[in-house]
Amino acid sequence: MKKAIASVLIVVVVLGALTAAAVSGVRFGFASNPDDPNQESKAEPIDTSVDTFQYDPSLEGTSITLLNSKAEIQNALVEMSAEFEKKSGVHVEVMPVTDGDSPYTKVVSLYNSGNPPTMSILDTTDVIALAEEKAADLSNEAWLKEAEGYLTEVNGKVYSFPLCIEGRGIIYNQQVIEDTLGEPFDPASLQTLDDFVALLDRLVAAGMEHPVSLAMEDWSLGAHHLQYVYETYDGTSAGAAEVIEQIKDGELDLNTYDRMSQFLDMFDVLRKYNVAASDPLGADYDEMAIDLADGKTAFWFNGNWAWPNLEEADAEKDDAYGFLPYFMNNDPDDFVNYQIQASPSKQVMLDGVVATEKQLAAAKEFLNWIVYSEIGQQMLVKTCNIIPPFQNNPYEPSDPLSRDIYNHVHEDTAFNASAIVPNDHWSILGAAMQKYLAQRSDRDELIASIEAYWAQQQ
Repeated sequence: MKKAIASVLIVVVVLGALTAAAVSGVRFGFASNPDDPNQESKAEPIDTSVDTFQYDPSLEGTSITLLNSKAEIQNALVEMSAEFEKKSGVHVEVMPVTDGDSPYTKVVSLYNSGNPPTMSILDTTDVIALAEEKAADLSNEAWLKEAEGYLTEVNGKVYSFPLCIEGRGIIYNQQVIEDTLGEPFDPASLQTLDDFVALLDRLVAAGMEHPVSLAMEDWSLGAHHLQYVYETYDGTSAGAAEVIEQIKDGELDLNTYDRMSQFLDMFDVLRKYNVAASDPLGADYDEMAIDLADGKTAFWFNGNWAWPNLEEADAEKDDAYGFLPYFMNNDPDDFVNYQIQASPSKQVMLDGVVATEKQLAAAKEFLNWIVYSEIGQQMLVKTCNIIPPFQNNPYEPSDPLSRDIYNHVHEDTAFNASAIVPNDHWSILGAAMQKYLAQRSDRDELIASIEAYWAQQQ
């Protein structure tokens, strides 16, 4: 298992048997969690006194558009584009994807109307579906060398700009654990599933009746949990694609696949210690953030995108929150027990059909500005609160969840894998997972549901 992340170009494999229509129905990694445009993060000040970026004066007065499907950074992107316009003279109109709309459906409708955005922030699989027909080829852009390990190729070419890294795992509140046990807590001391269970039992014995928060939303269960079955095949996106094809073709029996049983072993532990165990399908997502921040629970399975919820629950940026792996067995040398899942979750695609030469040049300048200008580097991290996928960006995220993912990536204790799954995977199999969470089905029935779902994808 290769542990080096930054040195490997992750190639997303699109099998030749898939048609464009079939691919358009897939979704990537974290994109299934709903973003709340009303969440406001406390932006850090930006130093605009230094700016060595070389702007192209011939682009002044150009207007371009950016379709944004990452709603929680809508205001930040507007602020960012305004600063870019001050410096470059290029106007960037940021167009939000309205709540409940599919980014893919939205961008396709704009293409059908003959008025596509110059730039689109999309899920990776949406880019793959549109790339060769609609997107501009970015294979020769200078920033590629800064994003090694986080690029997506389609038939040997790069059509998208990796905007951010996101990761997920078991969020812990270190202070709560230490206060409950009356001793220091070292996350690195947990190396196996048994270690994790032993800690949970100690917390219960010390008076924390239910140490775990477990969300019941179908997008959390059907994507963020269940996709570990695919992504932990070998810790790569290509490996996830391989195991999915084996399941679809009936070559892999999930009843005997070790990652399936290991995943359920871990999920059963989370279910057992769930704070909402008496009514798991009645769990309130926002209340779980409050429970973790207030110390009613010590753990919450989620991703770094959950920080606004915790901050709303009065968590502070200097509090000690971080991520534990999704422990799946008792082998301390298995990467799943010491690495956190982290991968590029949103991509920027440039229009290669309608955009004029000057508009395309302005869009490329905007992307280069994000990567190479002192102001753009700061705003990506501080204003948008994003984990940068670019090696040359010297800024670190300020919130503890993103900072912990950032540290895992740079310490080679993260694996870069994301499963390419159909768009309805999280809803259909999320419902199956909800039944299992509520103990209205057993392992056999859940596995049968998963196999039946994939059998229909032929």
